Amino acid sequence: MKRLRARLLRPRSPVEVQYYDDAIVTVDAEGRIATIGEPDGTSVAQDLRPLVLAPGFIDTHLHAPQTHIVGSASGPLLPWLANSVFPAETEFADVGHAVRVAEAFADRLVAAGTTLSFVYGSVHPHATDAVLAALDRRGLKGIAGPVWMDRDCPQALRLDPGASEDGVRQLVERWHGPRLQVAVIPRFALTSSPEGLQRAGQLARELDLPISTHLAETVAECRLARERFGTADYLQVYEDAGLVSDKSVFAHCIHLTPGEWDRMALAGATVAHCPDSNDFLGSGGMPVDAARSRQIPLTLGTDIGAGRSFAVYRTMSYAFDNARRQGLDLTLAELWWWATRGAAQALGAHETGGLEPGLDADMVALAVPKEAQDAQAVMQHVVFNHDARPVRQVFVAGQAVASR
Repeated sequence: MKRLRARLLRPRSPVEVQYYDDAIVTVDAEGRIATIGEPDGTSVAQDLRPLVLAPGFIDTHLHAPQTHIVGSASGPLLPWLANSVFPAETEFADVGHAVRVAEAFADRLVAAGTTLSFVYGSVHPHATDAVLAALDRRGLKGIAGPVWMDRDCPQALRLDPGASEDGVRQLVERWHGPRLQVAVIPRFALTSSPEGLQRAGQLARELDLPISTHLAETVAECRLARERFGTADYLQVYEDAGLVSDKSVFAHCIHLTPGEWDRMALAGATVAHCPDSNDFLGSGGMPVDAARSRQIPLTLGTDIGAGRSFAVYRTMSYAFDNARRQGLDLTLAELWWWATRGAAQALGAHETGGLEPGLDADMVALAVPKEAQDAQAVMQHVVFNHDARPVRQVFVAGQAVASR
């Protein structure tokens, strides 16, 4: 047994977060939390005080190949893809470049306190292999896949759906397991043929893989998707391909109709809310209550590189601002839930995301002023004090994770 002593922030539900001024977390030999209790005079392996232990953050939408183009202001979305993203992703045909960026990407996750992430790669399967290898070397948890694109993108980034399928199958054989998973990720409707989407849906169902794609990020995108696929709305494009289920994580979801929201709820799909990138590209504000009122799981995505920070705790702040513009006051307890245990449950990662006996000891140690003596004060400092850099140490399965 390994015993850690620290202050503790413990999300229990979307409405309850507990704070302990002094606590002992015991981790068993398998890296799971065994007990949480008060100090009893017994020695500890590490005394982290005055740091605050909290669950590691979960990022449900970001792009590893965009690590080095954060802040490239060439938006809105479609021009930004053409001018910044596609040229950058073309470089990932080079294996050495893919490995170097993957290592830098994983280091940035550690620095941000992110212990589980849902990662988009480039179209190149070897680049996703490099990402998974980089996560594996650090012991991080992750879901990743190459994006599928077979039309309306640069020729160097077009991959026949059969080749995309072969790449995913090879990645599944090498990596798919309890800690690292492989996903089916059509980039979005505008770079996909109907045949490509159908094949992606078939593969996801056959292998029971997670699914993610972009949905309704901009008005122009929605219009073009309907025109090209001849559907009544955008969501139907993915429904027709069998890509809408309780395994699906849809990024953005800003411009959905009420009917689309209803069908999302019926399917059990999850939303990756990306408020920073939505603002940066001028895409609009995701209607929070459209999802909450239908009990659709809400999670948070940094959306690197249109998002400008790897820190999920910053994304919480941007989500708060987005909701306030809609006349809503989100509680910090709810935001923290979206960034930890709620996200884990939505992704099917039931072994992580919280500080509870039986869960993996995936934790982040945060520097918070001693004056912060309750849950609200601790959360306010981490989320709203943008000059703070609170992450001091990261643990996955009870083991300290180091970046390069």
